[in-house]
Amino acid sequence: MEYEFTIIVPVYNEEENLLRVEKQLANYLTIGSKKSCILFVNDGSKDNSLALIKDICERQMAFHYISFESNQGLSAAIKAGFDYATTPFIGYIDSDLQTDPEDFNLLLEHIEDYELVTGVRANRKDSFKKNMSSKIANGIRRSFTNDGMDDTGCPLKVIKLDYAKRIPMFKGLHRFLPAMILLQKGKVLQVPVRHYPRIAGKAKFHLTNRLIGPFLDCFAYLWMKKKYINYKVNENA
Repeated sequence: MEYEFTIIVPVYNEEENLLRVEKQLANYLTIGSKKSCILFVNDGSKDNSLALIKDICERQMAFHYISFESNQGLSAAIKAGFDYATTPFIGYIDSDLQTDPEDFNLLLEHIEDYELVTGVRANRKDSFKKNMSSKIANGIRRSFTNDGMDDTGCPLKVIKLDYAKRIPMFKGLHRFLPAMILLQKGKVLQVPVRHYPRIAGKAKFHLTNRLIGPFLDCFAYLWMKKKYINYKVNENA
């Protein structure tokens, strides 16, 4: 079957959410604006997540998975999804479902004119501490990258395949996806999307890795920006 859109779903110890993920994503496949498939990336889960993923993929024809032998982190899971995807467009959503798969259609409305379209969480349903730390982290990142993005941590994005394949990912770079598209002379857009409280499972990010980690990653981004190679082939024979 010819798919147009691959939705990457990183999973790390999310057994309590996966049946809900299956239900909502299966529903999205019936209403999506592009012919879509799902790619779970099991990031070395230590609970029953992998067994549940295998069961889901047996039940659902458009669901597939890859599994790491050990936990590598969110950036690695997204990078693996980029590596394995073959469709013209790639999406990303977290398995905690604090964003709504249906909102992919809002992003896909614009993807023909942009290389990356990212959600920005409207009326966030997180704690005051989490909201403030994210706001500070986004401000620090913007001061380094000038990417103009208000919410790069939003786990709802759509990106064109050829641009995704050229992103040289490192740990923490998932926060810099818009900046990396701008380095490729691509265009980015942010679109308001819905946000919900987490109702199952445990958050994987806390104050330290939401503030200190992103601050240190900014220096890695600056090094990469200085060394980044970007070229377009004009002719070949």
